[in-house]
Amino acid sequence: MNRQNLPARPGAVLREYLPEDLSVAEAAGRLGITRHALSALLNGRAGINATMALRLEAALGASAEMWLGMQMKFDLWQARKQKAPKVTRILARLNVGRPSSCSC
Repeated sequence: MNRQNLPARPGAVLREYLPEDLSVAEAAGRLGITRHALSALLNGRAGINATMALRLEAALGASAEMWLGMQMKFDLWQARKQKAPKVTRILARLNVGRPSSCSC
């Protein structure tokens, strides 16, 4: 991915999926959410979470993974534009070939 180009904002893509003659209120009703929540998503004030991705998958046919992937790419792009926090590298110990001691 070219880090210089802003990835598509999921709400803007969602707007393209919705029929032009469908009101925000009616689309929200069909998704089982409030008009306010859908408006926030469409206008970039909210993102897509797993529950919303499943609703969109059921309503529009585009996979939940597509919606979440789009949101993740957008969020990572935004985060990379921020000043990076000071972190110290942690070297992980790999247990290749040995059974895990976790009793999870």
